[in-house]
Amino acid sequence: MDTINKIAVVTGGASGLGRATVEEFVKAGIKVAILDVNQEAGDLAVTELGSDKALFIQTDVTSDTSVEAAFEQVLTQFSKIDICVNCAGIAPAKKVLDREGNAQPLASFSKTISINLIGTFNVARVAAQMMARNEVHGESSERGIIINTASVAAYEGQMGQTAYAASKSGIVGMTLPMARDLARSGIRVNTIAPGIMGTPLLLGMPENVQESLVANVQFPKRLGYPSEFGRLAIHMIENSYINGETIRLDAAIRMPPK
Repeated sequence: MDTINKIAVVTGGASGLGRATVEEFVKAGIKVAILDVNQEAGDLAVTELGSDKALFIQTDVTSDTSVEAAFEQVLTQFSKIDICVNCAGIAPAKKVLDREGNAQPLASFSKTISINLIGTFNVARVAAQMMARNEVHGESSERGIIINTASVAAYEGQMGQTAYAASKSGIVGMTLPMARDLARSGIRVNTIAPGIMGTPLLLGMPENVQESLVANVQFPKRLGYPSEFGRLAIHMIENSYINGETIRLDAAIRMPPK
């Protein structure tokens, strides 16, 4: 699928990897609807990118009605949806038992699963419904593509990442069956599993903390650029033979227990 005259929805697109993806999409000529809970950051993104290229809709990915209403607004504005990238998520750190031997509150675990995993499926299911209405295009007769965001924690979850790793493993696990479900509709589904990425939040950490994170990276010996995530998403869009796949974007890192 080429990027010419395409319309994308990016959840969590007001900050971090989502914002970087939005920027790369706009550079590629894709118009983007940013779905995020952060009104201030979303409005700023539209101001900086241009209201002719980006639209912000405050959206709660855990709510079926919020997501459905957001997609209807995107259709009203742009008439179609070709691309959906799920970047919305949280990364809390809680061990199963704390230092005093108290169990992690179930509500904490449930919140992470609700936002990261259920939120991803909630958006994907509505995106698929909208894409299935598209005319086919290109030699592969595609109607759309969904790209979800997992993490290397799906494979090597560290201490304190039980909920986060479970949510990201779930995203990896549903990639292939979702691709199989949507194959007859001409919709591809892929996942990116990033490693240690240099988001503004991480770059704001002390230098020694950043250096300790980079220590486990093989090559190149640095934090990943958020723009590299966005460019991989564009490659997935353009390469029609990538389907049902999770690609690690991690410079060969394998995370230690802590």
